[in-house]
Amino acid sequence: MARRLRIRHVTRVAYAQPAASSHNEVRMTPLTLPGQTTLDARVTVSPAAATWSYWDYWGTQVTGFDLMDPHADLTITASSLVETSPPSPLPEPPDWPELAEHTAGSRLLEYAGPTIRTTIPTTLLDKAREAAAGLDPHATALAVSSLVADQVSYLPGATSVNTSPAEAWEQGAGVCQDITHLTLAMLRGVGLPARYVSGYLHPERDAELHRPVVGQSHAWIEYWAGDWCGYDPTNRTPADETHVVVARGRDYDDVTPHKGIYRGVAGGPPDVLVEFTRVA
Repeated sequence: MARRLRIRHVTRVAYAQPAASSHNEVRMTPLTLPGQTTLDARVTVSPAAATWSYWDYWGTQVTGFDLMDPHADLTITASSLVETSPPSPLPEPPDWPELAEHTAGSRLLEYAGPTIRTTIPTTLLDKAREAAAGLDPHATALAVSSLVADQVSYLPGATSVNTSPAEAWEQGAGVCQDITHLTLAMLRGVGLPARYVSGYLHPERDAELHRPVVGQSHAWIEYWAGDWCGYDPTNRTPADETHVVVARGRDYDDVTPHKGIYRGVAGGPPDVLVEFTRVA
């Protein structure tokens, strides 16, 4: 069922001592896509700063800003109103030789090989090939996603942003970023192009209207089988109207919600709040 969601994403950074200056870029603006329309979106900054926007190579809207005066903290608020619809039926998948040929001759090739964050040992690639043996691309995506979800339980705080896929596999726990990176690595290893999706996930499928609820940033995959198809391996479900796409790329490094550098003493991790309100 279609829904209209108001999303408020607040990131607060507190410095140990005032930063002399900072330079920032933010990927927090939902995209307009088939099945998803961004009706309103804005990014505001405190202390106040002029912002500018551009589209990066991967098709994500980026907001940039600089703070050139000393500041003790930084608050970034991204507000959006997005209308989402249920996903379209899955396309008829190509056979594997046709898929390989199409991948080699198109930009899909960028999503077909390993990156630093999606490199895994041969032993894990062998597990993926075993799980995918004899399956078509859609069934392969499901089988590999299940393989990862069966091994790696979702556990907030179990890993850091720098945890490798192999480490998450070995310890059997991770967050959506780890599960997504592992799934991407295995799908690419069996010949299925796949990309990292960053966005938001509403925590309540049957949310009450006009009642704010705390949600989260989220990560899932899209694999190519005649068209891009979204799947959420962490929750073992197709990406649907509860998922809001913000950015897509090869891995987390292409879609990081907030990147910045500053001149000053290192502080603690940012404080992040994501709030959803279903308005229709």
